[in-house]
Amino acid sequence: MTRTILDIHILQTVPPSNLNRDDTGTPKSAIFGGVRRARVSSQAWKRATRRAFQDLLPPADLGVRTKKVAAALAERIVARNTALEPVAVQLATEVLKAATGSAIVEPKRKSKAADGEESSEAPESSYLMFLSSRQLDALAELAMTGGGEDGDPKALAKYLKDKENKARARQAVDSQHSVDIALFGRMVADSADLNVDAATQVAHALSVHKSDIESDYYTAVDDRSREDESGAGMIGTIDFNSATLYRYAAVDVDRLRHNLGDGLRDNESPTTPVEKAVGAFLEAFITSLPTGKINTFGNHTLPSAVLVKVRDRWPVSFVGAFEEPVPKTSAGGYLRQSCRKLAEFVPELERQYGITDQEQSWVFRVGEETSALGELGTEVSLATLVDEVSEAVGRRLGRGA
Repeated sequence: MTRTILDIHILQTVPPSNLNRDDTGTPKSAIFGGVRRARVSSQAWKRATRRAFQDLLPPADLGVRTKKVAAALAERIVARNTALEPVAVQLATEVLKAATGSAIVEPKRKSKAADGEESSEAPESSYLMFLSSRQLDALAELAMTGGGEDGDPKALAKYLKDKENKARARQAVDSQHSVDIALFGRMVADSADLNVDAATQVAHALSVHKSDIESDYYTAVDDRSREDESGAGMIGTIDFNSATLYRYAAVDVDRLRHNLGDGLRDNESPTTPVEKAVGAFLEAFITSLPTGKINTFGNHTLPSAVLVKVRDRWPVSFVGAFEEPVPKTSAGGYLRQSCRKLAEFVPELERQYGITDQEQSWVFRVGEETSALGELGTEVSLATLVDEVSEAVGRRLGRGA
């Protein structure tokens, strides 16, 4: 069976930074090829990608991942009928219990009300729950139907005991998945049948070279110190590193289409949702950046080179090209040699495994240092890359069929 797999390979240089730190505040790292490398976890970059979606996709196509899911649903109920505000959280709690099988309970912590009195916060789930905007809307409508005009939580509870109504609640959270749920998956601990298998795999970003962790000693001066008062108002240290990173992600386009479903509008091609999702993920993953210590270092960089391939068998990472650490050039820098190693490694690997047929490749690059990659695919700009890859995906899936 022919598959549609999207491989995304990125080389990105990052100056002194602390994009993703461990529990001691030190930039994450890993041993690869026998030496210490800079590392940015896949979770950090997936989070950055999801945040980038907010500028690329309408809210209706996105989801929310939170323990405060009852409050999120209550807001949808109140938006439909403000008179239900006093009971909205109770209605939300009842329908969420029926839909997900999860316990929704009041948190132990207390919050301060405006008058200074302690008040309990809205009930929460015991783990992060991931629901799409459309799923929350469907649950809100169900809560209002079952609760009646007065929004009676007891009436809703009785309504949801009916097998058909309970099935309707579960169906509401098992359809119309958002783009981020379809891409990154979802786990519902209390109802495994509601889990969504992720269509995307994101590798931990690794430096192509040995990377040392450095420490910055800083001081801060008290603005109101007198001239005869010596010393700093505060001193401290912060760890950082610098790196040329190899980043990789793979998208199982067939799984993505399964998760999203076909087009919902009569005049919409069945492949339109997956084409939009692929384009959004491609742009978001390329341009996003984890925000760890970003105010301290201002390390705003964009990738120097991007290689995208559409395959029909399996995803393939090219991290093996950098198992032997890249040496810096005589003039300094790792990017030029990284591109050369990649340009040599890719054709050899594909030839040996016989995976050069029936594939499409695009290269998006910046600067003369990346010229060695020009032979690996059609050279394009970012906008053209997003458009052409989305269109290629649509053709492979049978657009208009």
